[in-house]
Amino acid sequence: MPYSVYPLGPLETNSYLVHKDGQAVVIDAGGDPAPILHDLRAKGLTLAAICLTHRHFDHMYGVATLVKETGAPVYSPVHDACLIGTESSDGGIWGFPPVPAFESRDLPTGQQVFGGMACTVLDTPGHTPGGVSYYFPDEKAVFTGDALFYRSLGRTDFPGGDHDTLLRSIRKVLFALPEETAVLPGHGPATSIGNERRNNPFCGDFV
Repeated sequence: MPYSVYPLGPLETNSYLVHKDGQAVVIDAGGDPAPILHDLRAKGLTLAAICLTHRHFDHMYGVATLVKETGAPVYSPVHDACLIGTESSDGGIWGFPPVPAFESRDLPTGQQVFGGMACTVLDTPGHTPGGVSYYFPDEKAVFTGDALFYRSLGRTDFPGGDHDTLLRSIRKVLFALPEETAVLPGHGPATSIGNERRNNPFCGDFV
């Protein structure tokens, strides 16, 4: 499963293009998606889905443009619907611009297929009420949004955030994945489940 990462938007949110056999999925789109669109066309890929890890404004700035240019459906975590209409979701907070409006479909957790690629949508709330992570078992990769970072974890001081809930999500869900699983976060460098289990100072004993 080849993938490309694009740090986009005012907070340089990691936006991912995942593809296989001519089909592609975008996970989060934090800013102008011009480089994503360029690569879709250059590689002859069809965008099958735009998947959100959570509904914070810095992960959604490019979604409306991607929809307009490709017609791909947008999947959004069910339990983040409570954030719609808030500044943390719609933008306008701290002087950042508003997020262009788009329609989305509710995304249940569990086994899914996006662009022909098997994916397990993991329930990893805490950074937001309904945050999810996308685990592609065949490719040994998990896209964690703002739940788990390299040697760190997501903030929980936004509306709907909860530190204890996020720790449970990391310890009981993400740390249950195989150690060799690549962790592809919403900001910063990639890491692995094994690395974070051993070295993340914020997660403590995960057993």
